[in-house]
Formats: sequence, structure tokens, C-alpha cells
Amino acid sequence: MNIKTIPLSELTPNPKNVRLHSAKQISEYERSVRKFGQIKLIVCDENNVILIGNGLYEAMKAAGLTEATCIIKEGMSEHDKYKMMMADNKIYSLGVDNLEAIEDIIAELGGVKDFDIPGYDADLLETLTFEPIEADDFMSGYGILDTDTKAGMEKAAVRYEQEDAEFASEAEEITPIGQNRPLEAPETAANGTGDAGIGVDTENPVETAGIALQRRYIVCPKCGEKIWL
Repeated sequence: MNIKTIPLSELTPNPKNVRLHSAKQISEYERSVRKFGQIKLIVCDENNVILIGNGLYEAMKAAGLTEATCIIKEGMSEHDKYKMMMADNKIYSLGVDNLEAIEDIIAELGGVKDFDIPGYDADLLETLTFEPIEADDFMSGYGILDTDTKAGMEKAAVRYEQEDAEFASEAEEITPIGQNRPLEAPETAANGTGDAGIGVDTENPVETAGIALQRRYIVCPKCGEKIWL
């Protein structure tokens, strides 16, 4: 096996990488690199094009590292390179978490209150170790807003109410074509529910099309609420 240490500047990300890496994943990968260093090898061909480890490469760059330990695969055909890339990605995804083992590890880490694990939320992991009384105390505060958040929500509510009032004051009520009064429920609705209909001016389509619909409404014949069009 040909293993070399290669400057990151000399490695080339693969344009046909079969795994998409989100910003969140790269960020957590970077946390891992900073905490543990490079714990997996990057695989590349004789031209230093990355075959396996594109995400690790991005994370190492983000962490400020300058070189990586790589396995060099020489003499592979392009088709074999593609197949190896796909196989590595797919075989990894076929695995499943051993929840029992994870629970045991979390319980052990709970003894020292150390949940700094890249890829996981430390606060969430801590809740998994709570005793019943601790869980009750934690849940009692669920949904309670801090002072700044509550003030911001109240301020936004006032602003939205003002905007709604201004919008309503400038709106125009539509009287359906052929009627001289606000819209009423048809007396002979087929379903017996009294659902209201909307008239359409077929004789003046151009004029009708020019109506500013976003500032018009009809009145519900049942509850009297304005229905914005």
C-alpha cells in the first residue's frame, strides 16, 4: 500500500464526488479534525485527484491544516475509480447505529459531564442522562421564553397589527356583478351549506383583469369576516 503525506494544496477535489457535503457537516467534520486530528486516510489516484475523502479534505482546509496522509491508488481505470467511489459511499450508508452501545457510552460520559462530541448536540445528549426528577425540572421550563425573545415577539405583534389595520383601511369591498348589495349566500345552494360564489364580469375582461385583487375582499355570508382576494 502506497501511503504518502501530501500538501492539501496539491490535492484536487473530485468533480464527480458522489457525496454532497452540507455546510453543517463540514463544520462538524472540522470540529472533529480540530479535536482528534486526521483519523481517516484520504484516498487519491496517482494524479492526486481525491477518490475518497472529499469532505475530510474540505474540513482539514477549514481547520487550517496544510497536509494530509493519503493512500495513493495507482493504475486504476476511470471506471474502477468510479465504482470504488460509489461502493465506499454506499457500503458506509448500509450500516446502522448500535443504539444499545451508544446508550452505554452516553451513560458513561454522563458521569463526567463531557458531551463534546462532533456531530452531536451536547445539550441534547445530556438530557438523555437525566434522572426522573431532573427530567421533570427540565420539562417544567420547556416553552418559557426569555425576556429578550418575549419582548421581540410582542414588538413584532404590534407591528403586524398596525400593518393589518393600514391594509384594511385602504381596501375596497367587492360587490359581485349583478348585485347592488354585499355578497349573500345563494338561496338555492346545491349542497345546502349556503356557500357564497364570486361574480365575474365576462363583458369587460380587460377592465376586470386590471383590478388590484390583493387589496379587495368579500364578506363571508355566514360569519361576516372579510375574505381577502
